[in-house]
Amino acid sequence: PRSEESSDVALVPPLEVFADGLLSPGVAARETAQALKTLAQAARGVAASTTDPAAAHAMLDSARDVMEGSAMLIQEAKQALIAPGDAESQQRLAQVAKAVSHSLNNCVNCLPGQKDVDVALKSIGESSKKLLVDSLPPSTKPFQEAQSELNQAAADLNQSAGEVVHATRGQSGELAAASGKFSDDFDEFLDAGIEMAGQAQTKEDQIQVIGNLKNISMASSKLLLAAKSLSVDPGAPNAKNLLAAAARAVTESINQLITLCTQQAPGQKECDNALRELETVKGMLDNPNEPVSDLSYFDCIESVMENSKVLGESMAGISQNAKTGDLPAFGECVGIASKALCGLTEAAAQAAYLVGISDPNSQAGHQGLVDPIQFARANQAIQMACQNLVDPGSSPSQVLSAATIVAKHTSALCNACRIASSKTANPVAKRHFVQSAKEVANSTANLVKTIKALDGDFSEDNRSKCRMATAPLIEAVENLTAFASNPEFVSIPAQISSEGSQAQEPILVSAKTMLESSSYLIRTARSLAINPKDPPTWSVLAGHSHTVSDSIKGLITSIRDKAPGQRECDYSIDGINRCIRDIEQASLAAVSQSLATRDDISVEALQEQLTSVVQEIGHLIDPIATAARGEAAQLGHKVTQLASYFEPLILAAVGVASKILDHQQQMTVLDQTKTLAESALQMLYAAKEGGGNPKAQHTHDAITEAAQLMKEAVDDIMVTLNEAASEVGLVGGMVDAIAEAMSKLDEGTPPEPKGTFVDYQTTVVKYSKAIAVTAQEMMTKSVTNPEELGGLASQMTSDYGHLAFQGQMAAATAEPEEIGFQIRTRVQDLGHGCIFLVQKAGALQVCPTDSYTKRELIECARAVTEKVSLVLSALQAGNKGTQACITAATAVSGIIADLDTTIMFATAGTLNAENSETFADHRENILKTAKALVEDTKLLVSGAASTPDKLAQAAQSSAATITQLAEVVKLGAASLGSNDPETQVVLINAIKDVAKALSDLISATKGAASKPADDPSMYQLKGAAKVMVTNVTSLLKTVKAVEDEATRGTRALEATIECIKQELTLFQSKDVPEKTSSPEESIRMTKGITMATTKAVAAGNSCRQEDVIATANLSRKAVSDMLTACKQASFHPDVSDEVRTRALRFGTECTLGYLDLLEHVLVILQKPTPELKQQLAAFSKRVAGAVTELIQAAEAMKGTEWVDPEDPTVIAETELLGAAASIEAAAKKLEQLKPRAKPKQADETLDFEEQILEAAKSIAAATSALVKSASAAQRELVAQGKVGSIPANAADDGQWSQGLISAARMVAAATSSLCEAANASVQGHASEEKLISSAKQVAASTAQLLVACKVKADQDSEAMRRLQAAGNAVKRASDNLVRAAQKAAFGKADDDDVVVKTKFVGGIAQIIAAQEEMLKKERELEEARKKLAQIRQQQYKFLPTELREDEG
Repeated sequence: PRSEESSDVALVPPLEVFADGLLSPGVAARETAQALKTLAQAARGVAASTTDPAAAHAMLDSARDVMEGSAMLIQEAKQALIAPGDAESQQRLAQVAKAVSHSLNNCVNCLPGQKDVDVALKSIGESSKKLLVDSLPPSTKPFQEAQSELNQAAADLNQSAGEVVHATRGQSGELAAASGKFSDDFDEFLDAGIEMAGQAQTKEDQIQVIGNLKNISMASSKLLLAAKSLSVDPGAPNAKNLLAAAARAVTESINQLITLCTQQAPGQKECDNALRELETVKGMLDNPNEPVSDLSYFDCIESVMENSKVLGESMAGISQNAKTGDLPAFGECVGIASKALCGLTEAAAQAAYLVGISDPNSQAGHQGLVDPIQFARANQAIQMACQNLVDPGSSPSQVLSAATIVAKHTSALCNACRIASSKTANPVAKRHFVQSAKEVANSTANLVKTIKALDGDFSEDNRSKCRMATAPLIEAVENLTAFASNPEFVSIPAQISSEGSQAQEPILVSAKTMLESSSYLIRTARSLAINPKDPPTWSVLAGHSHTVSDSIKGLITSIRDKAPGQRECDYSIDGINRCIRDIEQASLAAVSQSLATRDDISVEALQEQLTSVVQEIGHLIDPIATAARGEAAQLGHKVTQLASYFEPLILAAVGVASKILDHQQQMTVLDQTKTLAESALQMLYAAKEGGGNPKAQHTHDAITEAAQLMKEAVDDIMVTLNEAASEVGLVGGMVDAIAEAMSKLDEGTPPEPKGTFVDYQTTVVKYSKAIAVTAQEMMTKSVTNPEELGGLASQMTSDYGHLAFQGQMAAATAEPEEIGFQIRTRVQDLGHGCIFLVQKAGALQVCPTDSYTKRELIECARAVTEKVSLVLSALQAGNKGTQACITAATAVSGIIADLDTTIMFATAGTLNAENSETFADHRENILKTAKALVEDTKLLVSGAASTPDKLAQAAQSSAATITQLAEVVKLGAASLGSNDPETQVVLINAIKDVAKALSDLISATKGAASKPADDPSMYQLKGAAKVMVTNVTSLLKTVKAVEDEATRGTRALEATIECIKQELTLFQSKDVPEKTSSPEESIRMTKGITMATTKAVAAGNSCRQEDVIATANLSRKAVSDMLTACKQASFHPDVSDEVRTRALRFGTECTLGYLDLLEHVLVILQKPTPELKQQLAAFSKRVAGAVTELIQAAEAMKGTEWVDPEDPTVIAETELLGAAASIEAAAKKLEQLKPRAKPKQADETLDFEEQILEAAKSIAAATSALVKSASAAQRELVAQGKVGSIPANAADDGQWSQGLISAARMVAAATSSLCEAANASVQGHASEEKLISSAKQVAASTAQLLVACKVKADQDSEAMRRLQAAGNAVKRASDNLVRAAQKAAFGKADDDDVVVKTKFVGGIAQIIAAQEEMLKKERELEEARKKLAQIRQQQYKFLPTELREDEG
């Protein structure tokens, strides 16, 4: 059976590979063993199914030889691997491999049918020996008979060759019969050929005939060999092509001989040649799944058109010349017709192939590394040429032509090898190709030398040298051909779908009909050439001619109709039209606000879908344009692909639109999607018109234009989507930033760590907690105000960036490595969580009401919090002790913040005891807890050098104790009573100092953990421990002195001096502050020092304990604030190093001066003498000097732009802006007011509240604008130099600025009171009179502000014009309000009248009461007028004269 036969070939590739080294020896050996197994089964199967016992034995014996040989081969390969450089073992390996190949061939030859092919080959070889005789006997037959016999034998042999080709597709028995018949026909043909050679007139002609017969003999052998290899392995790559090529070679060589032999009978040989050629090309139409040529589809159409024209002319010539008997011209026409028919067939086969592969379900073939057919043809040509070279009968001209053929083909082979070696990525194959090319080139060079010698002297010696030189060339070429046919390098044929095959059918049928009718036509014409007087034959010729022209028309029509891509373009156009209708429906729904929201998916997922689909469509534009201009076979695939994207595009676009709240944005998305679909439709129409025809230039501009429009549509929609993404808070960039930070975590070698694990552990904890806090906030904000999510997401991104870097360093410094790996993976997990959360935040910003996205965001935030806790637990595994220190430090910082709050309460005098306990009740508790804290401190210090567990325990214990101590001290302070706030503050400050010292100690312990005793961090730890002890001692002293009124001030001062020294140490450290502040802040803080100095001098003079305590508390705060502000300001990025150093120096000097002052006060307290008290002034002067220097340093920080916070002009601007802000706040308050609900009364008052509110709102808005304009005018005046930046004439400008400030303040105050009056009036608590007077006050203060500005301003300036307009607006708004209120008051008065009349009729007492009331009111009115005049006089005392006159 066939399957068994084919198994024998399974062994060949592994063995070749074994010898060539293409695979690793292990893989090759394994594959060989596998193939031998298959071979053994197949050999047994073949033997069992053979009826001839001898054949069965031969089969099994040959298979056994293969097995044994293979075993030796594997053994030798093993040896060769052990000694890779050993030449002898390599040689043995090559010999064994050759032996295995030989036994494999024997094995294959034992297969049924193979024997018969071998017999036929032997028979051909035997017959061919007849050609080697020196002289041929003269012919006995007449020329006509010999010629007709040769023609008959040639036709039989050609037919037999066709049968051999056909038989390879059938059973093995068919091949046996066909090859037997072929060898018999060859025998007859050879005899006829020799007979014909005998007819030759000259020796030269005879040699040519014999040479051609030899070529036919070789071609026939090649045909049988190709048939044999195909029948053994039908699936071998290119075997079919090789067989077809061999059959064509037989036909061609027969034609050459017939042409040579029948030149005597004009016309006949051309007909026979043509018939044989047509028979050969018919095979092209059987199964066109490989390209026949490089023609494109439209080249095929052109080729068909040209050849059909040529064929028409030559057919007319055939009948014309047959009629007239002009046989040479007749023969020429037949030759031309044959060429045209071959061209038509080739074009039809190529067109059919292109139609087949252009079907979307087909797959195009894949071009191989080399073309084995080219190598086989070159091999054949070189072998034939070498035979001619060494043939003793060859003439010098034949030798030269043979040398030319050899040179042409060997150079083509070397070139093919060069290209193949450059294309392949396999280093072994690359080397092999280069080596083979060298061998071929060298052996060709040697052969050419011997040919030159032979050309100079045709001696026997030179001929034998030439013969010897051909052998290495033939061997090199055969080896190369064998290597090139390796399955790895071959082309893969196209996979044509059934739809593709159906599309090919009309073209193939037309081409076959054309070939058949043409063959009949030529046969008929051949008989007419001999006998033109035969009328019935002429009518037959006309019939055939008609059939040929019809079939060519059919062929042209079929090729035109089946142009690749046209059908797909039509389908795609229909599909996109449907999509456009869908998007129009969605647009209509959106216009009518009835577009249903998609709830099954989040807006973010829809946006991602839409973006990716639009991008894919964008990527297809250029390939479609290219295919439409000149790659017809690709057009169908590309347009089908394009159309397939439009349905998901429409779904995603409508989904996104349905989630957008903004109607305008909704319509933009839908319109742009529709534009994209329409531009794609335009593109498809243009592509269909172009059809892939490179010559249809007139369509190319339309294609380019359509492509451009489509790209623009894609760009537009991408811009919209990107804008949506940026509204999402530039989430894309944030996601990229997080992803980049994550990718850095994975980088192999982190930068050299500058710190220890503990340092990085601390920062990782800080950033992890910050991320957790942000995630919590995002959960809250997602419900309350989603617009703030962008900022939070940005914060999270920045925190994660720091965390990733610090996490990488922590992982790199962690011991053991597994913990480092765990930290890294958990930080990465957290990164993924952050990305999802940031994306959800973005999506929620686009669509704030989407509950689906809200739910997702909350889940993501929870996941982030969980992942943070996993990171923290990984860090704890890294060092439990230091992790506990970090936790404790956080707890202590919380306590410090809590104590600060308690100090604020105490200072305000609101820190009271909850019951009637005294300080004595708490003293013991405080002392006991403080001692416990000292013990914990000792454990903490020793813990740094011991195990992490002990350290963790000490840290936890100290945190618990300080919490307890803070609580008892707070209770103690409260029990002192709020009537002595200064003492309370002293006590709380003392515990705060302890807490700060503990925080520093924990930090130092963490840094010193697991370090050697001589490490610098150990010294830091000792220093921190000392400070801790000092502060605890100080606390104990303070506790004891609290109730002793004689010493408690002194004690407080001592504690303060100690605290300031610690603050100074911190100030002088190299640590950079976390945040920076402005120089103004620094200057503002120096005021505190000035005040404290004054207080300290006063306390030194009075020596009262209360003053001393107040000084101590004030000094502590003033110095601390000044140092913090000074350091923060000097580390501002814009400050130069020189200025920074100066600021820090004077900050230190100021503090030292102040410390000296306090210490001097302490001395005075202990021994108050007048001399000591007089020295206080000198100390305070030193402090004042340092403060001045410090202020100058701060001014230098600001550079030329610096303004004096005390400068009246600056204050004016600040006041103006402040006024504007307060007016806006009042306006906002008004905005939120609503009229109170009340039963309806008379119509005139219905909208009174609304009127009041509207008027008040417009006044507030107008005054806001006015004050801002005044601020601009103020700035303009400074710029023009009319008002000095730092005034030259301080008195004058200062007075003007005062006017402006007071005016701005008055506007703000009046507007504020107006808003209050409006508010009260609406709620029914105030009179309209109050409202009217407030409005008038606004108008008056506005006028004052305008006048104050006009005094110095340029009347025509822009700012002045704006100011005037703003002033008018305020005036108008005030008038409106007054009118509305007066109207209301008027109406109300009437109502009241009526009420009075109805209520007070009867009784004179009421009238007297009313008159009394009236007189009282008149007196009050008079007093109110006087009061107002006095207020105005006071206010206007300092205003410029212009203003007074104006008011006057």
